[in-house]
Amino acid sequence: MRIDLHTHSTASDGTDTPAELVRAAAQGLDVVALTDHDTTRGHAEAAAALPEGLTLVPGAELSCRLTGPDGPMGVHMLAYLFDPDEPELLRRRELVRDDRVPRARAMVDKLRALGVDVTWEQVARIAGDGSVGRPHLAEALVELGVVASVSDAFTEEWLADGGRAYAPKYELDPFEAVRLVKAAGGVTVLAHPLAAQRGHVVPEEAVARLAEAGLDGVEADHAEHGPAERARVRALAAELGLLVTGSSDYHGTRKDIALGAHTTDPEIYGEITRRATGAFPVPGAGGRPRA
Repeated sequence: MRIDLHTHSTASDGTDTPAELVRAAAQGLDVVALTDHDTTRGHAEAAAALPEGLTLVPGAELSCRLTGPDGPMGVHMLAYLFDPDEPELLRRRELVRDDRVPRARAMVDKLRALGVDVTWEQVARIAGDGSVGRPHLAEALVELGVVASVSDAFTEEWLADGGRAYAPKYELDPFEAVRLVKAAGGVTVLAHPLAAQRGHVVPEEAVARLAEAGLDGVEADHAEHGPAERARVRALAAELGLLVTGSSDYHGTRKDIALGAHTTDPEIYGEITRRATGAFPVPGAGGRPRA
């Protein structure tokens, strides 16, 4: 089985619609998780278009902020198979989503103050119906010729945490995120914890405390982890008794990474599904409506 547990659609900051994403995933995967940022809005469309032979894992990537030894840092928590209608988790996800527009507008203002001729209308056009975020601003910078690629915008010069054009938004405490997802019957995996090019790495002491709080796993095989980082994540997971996942973090054409570029071991996937009680994987029915 080929299993990719981290992908994004136009429901947040990917370029494929949920239907396009699952049709593309069916070409080389057996299981795909849709983990748009702070939203489950794409799940219904993905499930309705799901090709036969592909299983959909409903999920989300939750925006969190951890206070570390060097100050606050952004942390992403992958949540799988939780009840999307659980009231408290739903309320907190909506708070995160509602703060995305004022935050993006604030970053547009900062960019303009730095001499970049970006407009809110341009960013809104790029975001479309998705939850507006930094990748949409990054694409605007590419359009304007300020940077060569989306990844080049995520530096201290521009949009990285603490960068010149960075603005904070409401985010969950990661310990609270673990608690909320568990209460909604879901499973939690810390995304790309050692991706240093994002401006920081998650301290191992924090990962240990998250494990004590109920964190289920850590993402090791990721495009932003080199061999040394992947080996360290695996060693840390072994020390802490955590599951180890791998995934593409696919964003369509917004990032140069293919579906299935990294995958999760079937035994780990099986354990994730065994632990979940809030929702179930959705088997493909050839894109036919379900009764």
